[in-house]
Amino acid sequence: MAAAVTMRDDRVFVVLLILRLSFCPCLVGGTNEYKRQLTLELNPNSTSVPPGGDLLHVRAVGDNDTLHFLWCSQGAPTLLIVHTNTSNSSVQVNWTQFLSRNVSGGLSVEPQSSIQYSIAVVFSRLLEYDDVNDTAMPDSDFFPPYELQNLNWTRLQLFNAKALLCGETPEFGNGSLCLTLSVFDSDGRAESWPRLLHSANSSQLEVWLHGIMPRSANSRFLLEMQAVGGDFPLSRVDVRQFIDDEFTPSIFKVSQWVSPVKGGSDVSGYVQWKPVAYRQTNPALEDATPCRYSDPQTQDGNATAASSALIQAFFSQHNITGLNVSFGLAGEPFYNSTRFLSWTMLVGVGAPPVDTFSPIVLAIMAVGLGTPMILLLVGGVLVCLHKRRQGSPAIYQPIN
Repeated sequence: MAAAVTMRDDRVFVVLLILRLSFCPCLVGGTNEYKRQLTLELNPNSTSVPPGGDLLHVRAVGDNDTLHFLWCSQGAPTLLIVHTNTSNSSVQVNWTQFLSRNVSGGLSVEPQSSIQYSIAVVFSRLLEYDDVNDTAMPDSDFFPPYELQNLNWTRLQLFNAKALLCGETPEFGNGSLCLTLSVFDSDGRAESWPRLLHSANSSQLEVWLHGIMPRSANSRFLLEMQAVGGDFPLSRVDVRQFIDDEFTPSIFKVSQWVSPVKGGSDVSGYVQWKPVAYRQTNPALEDATPCRYSDPQTQDGNATAASSALIQAFFSQHNITGLNVSFGLAGEPFYNSTRFLSWTMLVGVGAPPVDTFSPIVLAIMAVGLGTPMILLLVGGVLVCLHKRRQGSPAIYQPIN
């Protein structure tokens, strides 16, 4: 009976040990979290609503630095991020110069000596082509492009740390191209697919085409973006692979358009996305469609500055590269099948976020891998103890 109680106690000990290892902070990540304090200001320093579009300033203050996110609809939609090494930096706008869109200096971050890095992304054109042979090769049969600087953009609609912007043109019919900017105060992950991992140093932009009238039954689309940087522009796209598709089912890659520091492997800024778009607002797995990108190419700085008031106002020199993201592969449904397409990306400074296993997956792995090892160890100890008891020499009393 005593032996049975001992075995039961051993089992209880093993279960408790497994649970302790499964939820150990060293396995699932610590609880320390870096946070920024966010403040939003629409059309800073302006005494009236500016004509032609809005300028949103999100100030994200850290312990000893500040990120300035500037989202502008004056011309082509543009996101500018400026990183400073002080928590006291500020944005100054000279609205007369800013609205004139012919000289730089209309927008500045003060003190200018505190600026560590700046990056801007311009959404320049929406391209449409007739994929009559269903090859998904966008090399011919293009319709005239939609220049996004010429769309009629709504006023920015703010929802906490989110800003919605939609553009229309008569050629769209009753449809629109919309972009939602989200800025974050800490690390986290979006609720909807592709559930990109973000940090307090990044922002998220979701782009969707909703109800746009295609110009052919076989239309597919491409989105053209241009990146503006200082000494280290976004010059290459890296593709990272991973083994976990827990957050984005069937997707095992992430693409990163990065700004490498010359002579090193460090990254100053990035645009990150997963190669997938969705054909429904609340997608299921079958609504996912792959997307591809073109190699970054150097762009005409003057043309980009002329299309975006924010680029013209902030940058005195333009190091610009551009690429296209195309949606759909051969055999995939055309845009006309649902007349909806959504795609999400991150824009940030520093190193891009790296996907890791979630705490639940790590706990399952700890239990799955740790249980056999612990059982073998405990079983071996019990066997040794049992053999040791049996191996003790018997002592016999002599018979008189």
